[in-house]
Amino acid sequence: MTTLYIDADACPVKAEAERVATRQAVPMVLVCNGGIRPSANPLVSLVIVDAGLDVADGWIADRCGPGDVVVTSDIPLADRCVKAGARVIQPNGEVLTEANIGQRLALRDLMSDIRSADPFHQGGGRPFGKTDRAQFLQALDRVLTQARRG
Repeated sequence: MTTLYIDADACPVKAEAERVATRQAVPMVLVCNGGIRPSANPLVSLVIVDAGLDVADGWIADRCGPGDVVVTSDIPLADRCVKAGARVIQPNGEVLTEANIGQRLALRDLMSDIRSADPFHQGGGRPFGKTDRAQFLQALDRVLTQARRG
């Protein structure tokens, strides 16, 4: 059975994910360190983990597997989930797979090195907008359908 796991701390598409999960009748698990209201939707459960570095990530990575879908912006978590056989999608709709996760990890590490070498380097991308939400909705619908079919 497919489960949709959401790395819910700072996830901008929780409501959109819930709409898609409800339409496809897929259980959804929001995992966070707290501060999120539980949903009244019977398909949505909330797991609050202990505070700490990567505790929510570990909870998700330990439970996801083939047939599951994970929504996260966290590249190391995405890598663990892909290796566990889950399908991974970012809030902007980008799907992470075995074919592209290595490149994303390398880019993440490179940017981390650049930031540590130059404390004045101002990173950051463009603001999250309506186009990102629309791309996410389309991609999540497609990925969940694929996951349910096997």
